[in-house]
Amino acid sequence: MSMEWGVRMRVTVFGSSHGPEVGARISGIPKGTPVDPDRIQADLDRRRPVGRRLATRRQEEDRLVIDSGIVEGRSDGAEIRAHVANTDVQRAPYDRLRRTPRPGHADYPARIRYGEEADLSGGGIFSGRMTVGLVIAGGIARQMLAARGIEVAGFTQAIGGIEANVPESLPMPEISARRDLHEVGTADPTVAGAMADAIAAARREGDSLGGVVEVRATGLPVGLGEPFFDSIESVVAHAAFSVPAVKGIEFGAGFRAARMRGSEHNDPFYWLGDRVATRTNHAGGILGGLATGMPLTVRCAVKPTSSIARPQATVDLDHHTDTTLTVTGRHDPCIVPRAVVVLESVTAMALADLGLRGGFLP
Repeated sequence: MSMEWGVRMRVTVFGSSHGPEVGARISGIPKGTPVDPDRIQADLDRRRPVGRRLATRRQEEDRLVIDSGIVEGRSDGAEIRAHVANTDVQRAPYDRLRRTPRPGHADYPARIRYGEEADLSGGGIFSGRMTVGLVIAGGIARQMLAARGIEVAGFTQAIGGIEANVPESLPMPEISARRDLHEVGTADPTVAGAMADAIAAARREGDSLGGVVEVRATGLPVGLGEPFFDSIESVVAHAAFSVPAVKGIEFGAGFRAARMRGSEHNDPFYWLGDRVATRTNHAGGILGGLATGMPLTVRCAVKPTSSIARPQATVDLDHHTDTTLTVTGRHDPCIVPRAVVVLESVTAMALADLGLRGGFLP
């Protein structure tokens, strides 16, 4: 079972949704690297549902525990191990579903792959709860990048059919400030209310919504990345698709590029003071797998929450019959707002790993 990612910055996630803990082991962090646990905790708090009226009722404290690898605020060069405890666990709703796989979940292929005794309570190792480890690792990566003047910020770009309009010129601190004003996590205050209403309506109807998270990174040194298999796009996409709900990804103009001509899509170069910039950024800050120095722009499609309160068609694996089920328990009607910090984190992980490989980070 592979739960490891990365080349120079290697991240292994561990635990399960309803096991004792979830967390991450991170290796490859240079000795002496400053790591502030409070900043990681702030990211974990952004991921928590507490205080969100539109989120799951599962209430976990998610208090960061650093088991090893950080001494007096700096990496000691050994593997970093950190976790949070699972305390608000309710197995009963899932025990009743052992033989009836939930549509949209990994229950069926996981049972075939790992056997009938696989612990799939709350989704087990396939749960969004596992993204806690990604946020811990991403928090360390983000601090490494910030020390080199690289900022990473994300926001909710769309929920359902409601889309935000966030100018490319909006400063990164302003993106973060606007995003944190609203439960839905958008940086466009004009659509925040409509997004919240749409999520509330889906919950009342026993249904769920998906959406799009956009992540931007500025301050990337020109040339960061690798060609072909380890391009910025390849490495960021690999990390982003580790987030269970992500079903699509695009960079810059993305799929719009298929409807554009080269004369429209190409980004013209010009001198901006003593550096080279581009008039537009359809490439999303990447050419040939390498950073151009323009902002990196990534958008991830997040599917609707699979656990919904409506009757759904499924099968009885023991009796080989068709049946129906209604999923009970505590679930987000839309996971997009809580996914923002997770996708920021995996983007930071990817950039830090590439930075270590290319010598841009110590």
